[in-house]
Amino acid sequence: MKLIGSTTSPYVRRLRMWMSEIEHGFEQVDIFNSVDRARLVASNPTLKVPMLEDDARIIFDSGAIYRYLTKKLNKTELSWEQINLLTLIDSANDSLVQMFLLSRSDIDTNADKLYFRLQRERFDVIFTELDKAAEKGAFVPWNYATISLFCLLDWASFRDRYDYSGLSNLVAFHQSASDSKEAQATDPR
Repeated sequence: MKLIGSTTSPYVRRLRMWMSEIEHGFEQVDIFNSVDRARLVASNPTLKVPMLEDDARIIFDSGAIYRYLTKKLNKTELSWEQINLLTLIDSANDSLVQMFLLSRSDIDTNADKLYFRLQRERFDVIFTELDKAAEKGAFVPWNYATISLFCLLDWASFRDRYDYSGLSNLVAFHQSASDSKEAQATDPR
C-alpha cells in the first residue's frame, strides 16, 4: 500500500498523520512538476493528491481513502457529529485552497468581488463554528476529524490564508496538537 501526495497538502498530511500506525509507503509528488503531473494524469483523473495505491486498486481523494481504509482495516468510523464537523473542515479547506491557487495565479483575492466575498464569509462562519465545537470538547478524541482540523489550521497558518488568532479555542487546540509526534513528523516547514 502506498500513499501518493505532496508534503504541503493538508489533505495528504491528514492521511499521513492518521495512517502513522498503518504500514504503508509514501511517494512524494509535486503536482506542478511536469514528470509528476504526468504520473497523476496516467493514474488519477482528478489530477489531485492524495491518492492511494493498494495492489491494483487506486483510490482518489482523502475522504474516499479514509473510508476505504476504515472498512478494509476494520477501524472505528466517525460518528455523525464528527462527520458534520469534518464537512465544515473540508468546506473551509477546499475554499482556502482555491483562494490560494487563485493568488498563485496572480489574481487579487482581496478584491471586492462576489466570489471572494462569499469565500471570506464562509471562512468566518465556519471557523467560528469550529471554535464553538472546540470549546465544547468536540476535538478531544484524536481521530480523523480532529487530525483534519489540525491540518486545516496548520495549513492556514503555514500559507498565511486565514487569521484565526481571535478564536481562542482553535488557537489552544492548534498549539496543543502541534506537539504530537505525527504533527512533528509531517510538518511541511
